[in-house]
Amino acid sequence: MNKWVRKTLFIFVSILTFGLITPAQLMNTVNADSPNDRDVLEAPSPETGFPLNGYIEEPDFNKDLFLQDILNQAERQSYQKFGTKIKPVIENEFREMIWPNIEKAIEQTAAQFPEEDLKSLSITEQPGAGYSEKIFNIKNNVTGKDILKFHVRRDHPPQAGYWFNFHYHTYHDQFQGHYELGAIYWDSNVPPKWMS
Repeated sequence: MNKWVRKTLFIFVSILTFGLITPAQLMNTVNADSPNDRDVLEAPSPETGFPLNGYIEEPDFNKDLFLQDILNQAERQSYQKFGTKIKPVIENEFREMIWPNIEKAIEQTAAQFPEEDLKSLSITEQPGAGYSEKIFNIKNNVTGKDILKFHVRRDHPPQAGYWFNFHYHTYHDQFQGHYELGAIYWDSNVPPKWMS
């Protein structure tokens, strides 16, 4: 096998298996000369050091890492929602005033789920553009139903300029309640559309 193909294969397998399969194990499998040699990739068992017969155990679920990943995605989608015209104006206030409330709402909701159910939660992939209020939703992948919906509404009180009202809705009350996260003043001029 060409040297560069072998190196590429080693790197690819190492990334795919999170390092559970070593290049030496891969080479032994690739260079097997007879049909009697093993034709399965095996990772050593942490307890015995012996192979697990091709079965690689799934790493334990880490609630903190899972939650951090959800929060990172939520923050990224929030800034994506703001777009290049709104983000520079409200980014600092959002980070200081609104974001901690979003984190708290997500963490409180996550605390209500047992770990096996928490694994099935995910964040939507695209915020709403134009005049849509949707920033992101958190949904249960098993049921396909939303758990939380995070929104931002444009408010224009008489002679008070434009405000961005951040809030969320929860499945606990069939999304009827309006839970405030905070508001950020924009200007007396009409704000641009989301994601512009």
